[in-house]
Amino acid sequence: MTDWIALLGSAAGLCTTVSFLPQLLRAWRTRSTRDISLPMFSLLVFGIFLWLVYGVVIGDIPLILANAVSFCLTGSILYLKLRHG
Repeated sequence: MTDWIALLGSAAGLCTTVSFLPQLLRAWRTRSTRDISLPMFSLLVFGIFLWLVYGVVIGDIPLILANAVSFCLTGSILYLKLRHG
């Protein structure tokens, strides 16, 4: 049963993490982040950071991996938002 639960968590993490990739690619390509809300995205990046810390504290590898990658992707989008408005 534990393997199934880990697979479920990994699949969920993969889906939510990969979902940021199209936005990052678009923002990188167009240099436009005008329609992204800075307060919302800042809060999202901070929340993902907290999930990452939580995953490290409890030692949950799928949680750590998904949130580490999500933090990098969303952090990059936030950087582009701050740089290009």
